[in-house]
Amino acid sequence: MLARYGGDVVLRFRILQLEEAKALAEAVNVLFLDVWEFTTEWVDIRLAKDVIPSLLGLLPSSLQKSHTPLMHDLAQTIFESYPSPYFDEPEQSSHHTHRGFTLSLRKTPDETNIFFQQYQPLSVILPWLRLMESLFPTHVRLINIGITYEGRDIPALRVGVHPTNLEKPINPRKTIIVAGGSHAREWISTSSVNYVAFSLITEYGKSKQMTKLLEEFDWIFIPTLNPDGYVFTWENDRLWRKNRQQTNLRFCKGLDLDRTYGFEWDGHATKSNPCSESFSGEGPFQGIESSRFASWVKNETEQNNAKFVGFLDLHSYSQQILYPYSYSCSSAPPSLENLEELALGMAKAIRHVNGEMYGITSACEGSVVTNKKGKKEHEIWPKIESGGGSALDWFYHEMNVTYAYQLKLRDTGSYGFLLPRKNIVPTGKEVFAAVTYFGKYILGDKGIEVSNMVEKSNNGATQGDISTPFSGPVSLLDVEALPTSMAAEILDEEDASEEPNWELRR
Repeated sequence: MLARYGGDVVLRFRILQLEEAKALAEAVNVLFLDVWEFTTEWVDIRLAKDVIPSLLGLLPSSLQKSHTPLMHDLAQTIFESYPSPYFDEPEQSSHHTHRGFTLSLRKTPDETNIFFQQYQPLSVILPWLRLMESLFPTHVRLINIGITYEGRDIPALRVGVHPTNLEKPINPRKTIIVAGGSHAREWISTSSVNYVAFSLITEYGKSKQMTKLLEEFDWIFIPTLNPDGYVFTWENDRLWRKNRQQTNLRFCKGLDLDRTYGFEWDGHATKSNPCSESFSGEGPFQGIESSRFASWVKNETEQNNAKFVGFLDLHSYSQQILYPYSYSCSSAPPSLENLEELALGMAKAIRHVNGEMYGITSACEGSVVTNKKGKKEHEIWPKIESGGGSALDWFYHEMNVTYAYQLKLRDTGSYGFLLPRKNIVPTGKEVFAAVTYFGKYILGDKGIEVSNMVEKSNNGATQGDISTPFSGPVSLLDVEALPTSMAAEILDEEDASEEPNWELRR
């Protein structure tokens, strides 16, 4: 670790002028730098300390002084991101101990659920997925999306139940995908997929709203679309990004899977440089994992009566909710207003969990340095890397998935891809709130809702808490206007019609 990253730093550059954006984009390509993240305000770059003079020499004088270091000891931060056999236990009474998963269907508290206290390698995630299937056979099934370049399965959980009334015609099953780990080093995306899956699975039959989400949709949870790369981050290089596919240069392996999809593939810029972190291959769908994922999606649609209505692609970092398009800032999606409305709702749902703020913009703007201050017209600046060939755009345009988003999770740069394990549960709760809102929005329930049943105090006052969705919709303004000690009592209206029987969709 020390030998590989001991001399590396992560620098944040703040871009204020068009010339600065152009110069930085060109320098990144010339020096083959590892761009960690970029927003409309800043760009984070990892590089060796002895390369800093070369980089600054390619930049205008104004940019040479507008950078700050984010991590002073990168090697130590990487070391601390791996699980330790000895870790701090959460504060709890002495008679409580860490618990794993038991046969009890009572939900294990997050603070005592050992699986989510640390990041987990694939060798632990796979048995955990099998355990979920065996503990909850009524609504969970372990499936295989495809085979990776190195021969590993791409595992996923299919969560959902559906009616078995044969007298009614069977309509295409509405399906939502929640995927993570396209970029191997983004561990928080993988842990968040698992957290959301577990939360939804264990609420079935106990929460009326969660049960409805499983009855109305099939949910496909894919912890990592890049198992080969994920394993490599655990066994060799914590900051590995791409898959492990061989390229035309023996010493430069891997393709950026999120740049290899067929819609508006734009690999010409990196075609001659397989060493680039955003190398997208020599043609569309050259990435083994992305190709097989796309084939699985098409097969589900054509052969298994599935209709994909939602796609949530989890990444890190920068705390943003991005909608199509990624490939171009000059093309607006036809359903822009609906995409923005749902994104705003998800951001609000996230904020109500821990107070974290998530920005909302198109994926192109999220990956392009722009300057909007004082500008009446939108000014587009050079891209730090290509946005073509993304899974986001492919699902939205090619598969006609109405609601497709990329969620960039915690944090905003203090740790970047090396987010400490204490953030696993808080981030998971935020994503679960967003996913819950996402599903309810598609069902037609819009707005933040009152979640807890209200209680009557001794003086007859109505008291309650406002948190994640529970029952009838209330507008955000209505909720925020309620006093903290008061909440309106909202009761679910029972449908008088007979409920259908439900079973696991195979």
